[in-house]
Amino acid sequence: MPPASLPSSTAAARVAVGGPASWNHLILLDRLPDPVPHMQFALGDHHTLGGTSAGKALHLADEGIEVALHALIGDDEDGRRVVTALAAGNVRLEAYTSERTERHANLMTPAGERVSLYLSTPSSPSAADLDRMEAALGEAEVAVVDLSEVGAALVERRLVGAAGAPIWTDLHDYDGASPFHEPFVRAADVVFMNDDATGDPWALMQSCLDRGPRIAVCTLGAQGAIALGATGERSEVPAVAVDVIDTNGAGDAFFAGFLTASLAGEDLTSCLAAGARQATVALASEHLHPAVAAVV
Repeated sequence: MPPASLPSSTAAARVAVGGPASWNHLILLDRLPDPVPHMQFALGDHHTLGGTSAGKALHLADEGIEVALHALIGDDEDGRRVVTALAAGNVRLEAYTSERTERHANLMTPAGERVSLYLSTPSSPSAADLDRMEAALGEAEVAVVDLSEVGAALVERRLVGAAGAPIWTDLHDYDGASPFHEPFVRAADVVFMNDDATGDPWALMQSCLDRGPRIAVCTLGAQGAIALGATGERSEVPAVAVDVIDTNGAGDAFFAGFLTASLAGEDLTSCLAAGARQATVALASEHLHPAVAAVV
């Protein structure tokens, strides 16, 4: 059985998010380790809530959006920590049974470089749980489907004809060719990515739009963000100045800010600007969202 969730509402959430929530150990280093045996001293470390879906849900809740997070959570101590941290951010959690809670060790540098070591991953969802999640995401105004085993199953269902709310998905460091990402691109209405794996983000976004989405968004780190519409509309905004504490979750916060502005009917440039503003909330905290600090 999963750990206790926040009380569920009988009403459908305006945004339903399906994907990872984890308990992570973040280790700050002056540089990422070389691939040779050696000793290295950490600059600091802490344990905190992780998971791209958890980050999006926290920031959507912060923006006042009625959001529900659908995630595989184990009946273990890490799972209980995840539930407590999400509750601190007023996130409505729908927990699905897993043999274990997802857990990472993230090696970080002050420049934002990261190596994520997966210490445990959730067990595969049952068909009944997938049915339940698919139904919940289908009742929302927007379904956010993140990269994961669960997410892959949900987008495959959509591609073979399942009905549901428009899918927004975050491709992260997409290179334009990854087979795992392909069904997410083809099933999505809006796609997000960063420029870590491309030298030409405009071309990468266009390649995504050629496969079906109506909007593609690419974050450029300290250089801001850009967006491209299927009609050819281009937009870009600079990053908002902030004293960076930690880069974990900044992309998820940006996603949430953009989505919130889109739900309010804002244009593409205004959505980008809203995303850039919300990203600073994550960048100025050592947690996905400052609310998590109260319980860790």
